[in-house]
Amino acid sequence: MVRDGYFYALGMVVVAALLWLLTQSVPQTSLPVLLALFFLWFFRDPERTIPTGQGEIVSPADGVVTQADWIETSEGSRLRISIFLSVFDVHVNRAPIGGVLSSVRYQHGQYLNAMNPASADRNEQNIVTIRGEDGVEITFKQIAGLLARRIVFNHREGETVERGQRVGLIKFGSRVDVILPAEAMLRVKVGERVKGGESVLAAMRGGGNH
Repeated sequence: MVRDGYFYALGMVVVAALLWLLTQSVPQTSLPVLLALFFLWFFRDPERTIPTGQGEIVSPADGVVTQADWIETSEGSRLRISIFLSVFDVHVNRAPIGGVLSSVRYQHGQYLNAMNPASADRNEQNIVTIRGEDGVEITFKQIAGLLARRIVFNHREGETVERGQRVGLIKFGSRVDVILPAEAMLRVKVGERVKGGESVLAAMRGGGNH
């Protein structure tokens, strides 16, 4: 359980208690109680079995793969995998590979629907690049959505993370993009449901220390 869940739930319990004292009404008191239970469920943080195969890149988030396409960047062609997180998905984010955080950059922006392709560039987001031991760099973006209004990332540039390690959280519906080198071999398809830290999105040709 992410501690935020306890804070939100406690707030709703206090509201429910005040409503009961003021109104003695079960219907009016029920709504904040139900919201408290929802927050406890929403901020769940289940354990995951982290893959150990060489060169494997795991999903940073739970959700559905909505895009797997090629994009052009300043460093050449890259493979982009987009994952949509609905309000019903686990929203804890995990590192796709192990390595050093070579870049962490927060970008302010809009709050378009995360299913909108334009959200990848226009929405508020946190852009993280990890350099693996073999020098391969993987970038993933925590992208705010229509409902998501807060992105949490618990690490700084220069820190080391392990593959599948918990690194942050996006509150409520949102999107995560993973930008992979051209050499990466795709292991998922559009429409597939993935689990953060557990599902393998792609693998580097020839393996590598991830």
